[in-house]
This record gives sequence, C-alpha cells and structure tokens, in this order.
Amino acid sequence: MTTDQRDMSPLRAVLLGCGDLGIRVGTALLASGHEVTGVRRTVAALPEGFAGVSADLANGDVPDLAADLLVITMTPDRRDPTGYRTTYVDGVRHGLEAVLRAGAPRRAVLVSSTSVYGDLEGDLDERTVVAPQADRPKILLESEALFHEAIPHGSILRLSGLYGSPDNRLVRTVREGANPDPGRWTNRIHRQDAAAAIVHLLTMGEEPAALYVGTDDAPALAGDVRDFVADELGVDRPSPTGALEPHGRRMRNARLRATGLQLRYPTYREGYRAQLLVDGESPRGG
Repeated sequence: MTTDQRDMSPLRAVLLGCGDLGIRVGTALLASGHEVTGVRRTVAALPEGFAGVSADLANGDVPDLAADLLVITMTPDRRDPTGYRTTYVDGVRHGLEAVLRAGAPRRAVLVSSTSVYGDLEGDLDERTVVAPQADRPKILLESEALFHEAIPHGSILRLSGLYGSPDNRLVRTVREGANPDPGRWTNRIHRQDAAAAIVHLLTMGEEPAALYVGTDDAPALAGDVRDFVADELGVDRPSPTGALEPHGRRMRNARLRATGLQLRYPTYREGYRAQLLVDGESPRGG
C-alpha cells in the first residue's frame, strides 16, 4: 500500500503529544489537504485548522482516535527515569490503544532519539546494535519495541539533537566565551528538516523501512560549530577547554537520504546562519 499524495484523497492524521515538532508536521499535512488532530493536555495552543483532543495520555483517559496517519512525538515533563517511563511507555501505550481501537493506521511514525546509542563511538547508523546502560535510553528502546509490536509496519525515526528554535542556547554559550569539550563529535537536525522527514515517511510512494536515523549530513566537532557561530556573530572565538582530540559518535543518515528526502539545512552552517538571521543575531542580517 502506498500513500503517494498524487493519488490519494484527504487522510486523517493524528498527532500524539503535539508540541512544536508535531505542530510543524500537522501544519505541513494541513497544507496538503489532510485532516489533522492534535492530542495533548492543552489544545488551546494548537494552530487554526487543527482539531484538538485534550487528553492526558499517561493516565490513559483517551477517546478512540481514528487515524490513517499516526505521528507520536512525546516530550516528558520530567527528565528522570520516572518521567521518561510515564511519557514514553505509559503514554505511548495508551495512545496506541486509543488509535488501534478505531483500526490500524496506514502509516505511523514514532519519534525516538539517537541517545539509544549510548556511549558507542564512531560511525553509527540503523544497523548498529544498541545496548545502552543508562535508564533513559533503555526506556526509549522499550517504547520503540512497544510501538513496533502494536504497529509492525510503522517506522521509528531516531532524531539527533534538534535545533532551530528562537531560544538558542548555543548562541548564549558562545557569547559567554565557553567552549567545553571542543573535540566531541556532535550530531543535529534542524526542526524544519525533522518535521519534513516525518511528513516524507508518512507520504512517500514506497513503503518506508522500520527504522531511520534522522540527522543532517555533517556530524561536526563541538568546537568547530562554536567557532562558526562566533564568526557569524562577529565575536571572538571562545577559548577551548577540555579534550581537543576528536571523540564521540558520528550519526549517518544514508538510509533516510536514500528515500529521496531533501534537507533544507544539510549542515549546521546553513541551519545556524539562517537561524541567526531570523533572530537578528548575525551582523549579516543588518
């Protein structure tokens, strides 16, 4: 079965945990003529055109949710293991139950995280065997397994670090002159590209795979990224403190790119330059 937009009538999209990323996805789906329902505790913040279902997924008080397209983008209220379990296990389970009571969706995407790769280093992708030791990534893997058991044809998208919001922590770090652990490899994807990847997996002609890594084309050393931002801001490059020798993981996105997905911001350079101009931070904006 395909969901190529050229051949299909409007579909019902349900977004569980509809925060910033979910809203970006829903906005794109609305623009393509689909019906969008956002499920979250407070629906007043949903944009015009979204149907809203106010529900606490963690507590299981969720009405039946008929969905042709399902997106799960959960955000924990607390960053400890209890908060993670409440959100990514209890909340995902209850949301899936509500959707499946109305029938299985055609396509489904669960957003997970590359933190499941734990302390592994080097070039990593979907074929890498993961066995994290920390509680939070273990819980994310449990959530992934729960999702695939409920919707075997669904896709998991493990996103690397999201950026592209107005509150730019990296800018603050650079302006403060901080440059810790400059030799650490970092991985990121702009929020706009993350949303585009989700929409692409929901609507591409071919059936998507079970697992994708969602990251941009260029893992980068933390120090290089801070130097670039400093140059864009027109301030002194922050002095490095900590290891200069490259270390850490480099996430690879070849499987996702092979689906035909185009990234608006293929590297941190395009992404941060655009964000700084939007925020009025860059001298180039004047």
